[in-house]
Amino acid sequence: MTQGVPPGAASLSLAAGVSFLNEEEAVFQAMLEGWEMQQRGGRNLKEASVRSSLGLARRFQGFSNEWPWQWSAGGFDEWMMHLVAVKRLAPSTIRTYQYAIRSFCDYLCSEHYGWTEECLRRFNTHPVQICHEWNTASHLQDYEGRPGRRPLTREEVQMLLDHADQAVEDCLRLRRKGALAAYRDATLLKVIYGWGLRINEAVNLDVTDFYANSHAPEFGDYGLLQVRHGKSSAGGAPKRRSVLSLHQWAVAAVQDYVENVWPAVRDEDSKALWLTERGTRASARELRVRFGELRDELGLDRELSPHSLRHSYVTHLVEAGVDVAFVQRQVGHAYQSTTAIYTAVSGDFANTMMRQALDRQLGQHMEEGTS
Repeated sequence: MTQGVPPGAASLSLAAGVSFLNEEEAVFQAMLEGWEMQQRGGRNLKEASVRSSLGLARRFQGFSNEWPWQWSAGGFDEWMMHLVAVKRLAPSTIRTYQYAIRSFCDYLCSEHYGWTEECLRRFNTHPVQICHEWNTASHLQDYEGRPGRRPLTREEVQMLLDHADQAVEDCLRLRRKGALAAYRDATLLKVIYGWGLRINEAVNLDVTDFYANSHAPEFGDYGLLQVRHGKSSAGGAPKRRSVLSLHQWAVAAVQDYVENVWPAVRDEDSKALWLTERGTRASARELRVRFGELRDELGLDRELSPHSLRHSYVTHLVEAGVDVAFVQRQVGHAYQSTTAIYTAVSGDFANTMMRQALDRQLGQHMEEGTS
C-alpha cells in the first residue's frame, strides 16, 4: 500500500497515463475494484454486504447503459420506477438499492479517492451524487411488512406462551422425549418477548450475559441483559447494547431455566444459554420451526414469526405509556422512525386514547363556556 494513499484511491487501481482498448469499461471496473478495497480495508464491511453493493452498482449500470461519470438523477428515477412498477420490490429492498448507489456515488465524488480528477482527465466530465431527498425513500412511518407480520395482542402472546408451557407438561406427563428442548424453547420465546430481542440476538445469548442492576434489586442477578450480537449497520460489526429488565415473570422464567434445566444440558466448555440435547447451541432455524408449530396449533396467522414477539414488545410498552425514546434504546434502533415501524397500537388502545382526547377537549370547552 502506498503510504498516505487511502484504500480505494484511483491511483491504486489505474496507473497514471495508461490508456485502454475499452477505456470506459476499464475505468468502471477499476472504480468497482477501488470501492471494494475501500469497503473491505477502509470500512471493514462484511463480505456479503460488499458483494451485494458491487452487484447493485453493476445492475444500475446495466439498466442505464451509462457509465458512472454519466449517471444522472433522472436515470436513477427511471430505475426506481422500474423496480417499483415492474419488479414490485418491497420498500425495504428499494432502500437497500438506494443506499448502495448513494454510497458508491459518495465514494466516487469524495476528494480523498481522486476519481473526479481521473474522470476529468479521461472523459472531460466527472461523477456526481444522483441520490437526493426527493428520489430516495426514508424509513417510512407505516409498517411495510406483510399484513401477517404484525404484533400479537396481549391475549395472543399469553396464549402462545401458555401453549409452549403446556407442551413441556405434556412431555413430562406422557414421559415422552423432548421435555428439555420444549422447556428451552418455551423460555427462549419468553426472553424474546420479555426483552424485545431479535432472533439472532436471543439464540446467541450466553448465561453470563445477565447482570445485576443496582437500580432494580428486585430482579437479582437478572436486572440487565447484555446483547452482544445486535444487528450491524451497513455490513459493520455486530452492535452491542444493554437492555434493562422490565418484567418479573420473564426474569423468573430465565432464572428457573438456568437453575433447573441448563445444568442438565450444558457443556462444561461453553457458556451458551440455549443448548440442544447434544450440547450444541440451538439455532435460529430450530426456533422458527418450533414457533411455527405452536402458531399453527393455535390457528394464528401463518405469516407470524418469532420476530412478531419483538414487535409486540415495542407495541405493548408504547401502549402502556412508556416513553418512545426509552423503547428505542431498549430495542437498539438508531432512529425513532424505525421504532415507529414496529409500533401498531391496537384498536382498543387507539379508541381509548381518542376518547380521552375528546373528553379533555369537551372539558375545556365547558370550562370556557362557564367562564
